[in-house]
Amino acid sequence: MHPSAEAVVLVPALVVAFALLARAERPSRGQVVLAAAGLALIFVAFASGLQPLAVHTFLWAHLLQNVVLAEWAPALLVLAVPRRIAAQAARFPLFHPFVALPLWLATYFVWHYPWIYDRALERPHSLLHVEHLTYLLAGICLWWPVVHGAYSAGLKALYLFCAFVLASPLGLLLALIPRAVYSFYANAPRTWGPAPLADQQIAGVTMAVEEAVVFFTVFTVFLLRFLHEEQAHGAFEGVADGRTPPWSRADS
Repeated sequence: MHPSAEAVVLVPALVVAFALLARAERPSRGQVVLAAAGLALIFVAFASGLQPLAVHTFLWAHLLQNVVLAEWAPALLVLAVPRRIAAQAARFPLFHPFVALPLWLATYFVWHYPWIYDRALERPHSLLHVEHLTYLLAGICLWWPVVHGAYSAGLKALYLFCAFVLASPLGLLLALIPRAVYSFYANAPRTWGPAPLADQQIAGVTMAVEEAVVFFTVFTVFLLRFLHEEQAHGAFEGVADGRTPPWSRADS
């Protein structure tokens, strides 16, 4: 094992936070499972062999950790928050869609600026931890309106579509730039695996594909829900106006 502060400090801190929430409102068994899954993802990403690869050798490994912190684990943790507590917290300004989405995008793009990215990796015991913590917090803000926001399914689908469209250029850019942009990884000693440029291309493609799968899957769920609601609403209006719904007419 190669545990980092994210595994031995952040995960226990999140366990304590969830325990305090559970004292205020008892979570369901499913919510406990979701919380455990989110915490396990973070622990594995930062206590397994992925950790030394990310901080010493490969960009793809670091981006995989970032995806865990900014997208996967936050979604599970937000789903695990009990409803009454979530309703009370929904008024928090950072959970508003017009704040949460720009905050998440800014976090992603700022930390991927080459100079900042390299400085963080050169300070793995300080600045890199700040980077990872901001990813997690921004990810929680991103998913909160989707899971707990009192918005229509159509608005949530639009929100997710915007998140994908605005974030996807980053991965595509990393995949298409014809040179390695992060000097830390370009100069990292490696005895196996892809060269720096191929490493960056793999990381960029992986990031773009991952975001497409995650965001379009959830987007599709809310889009189908929106279409179902619109169909049901149209049927209700037809009954209210005295019109016979199409499905009740006998075939000619």
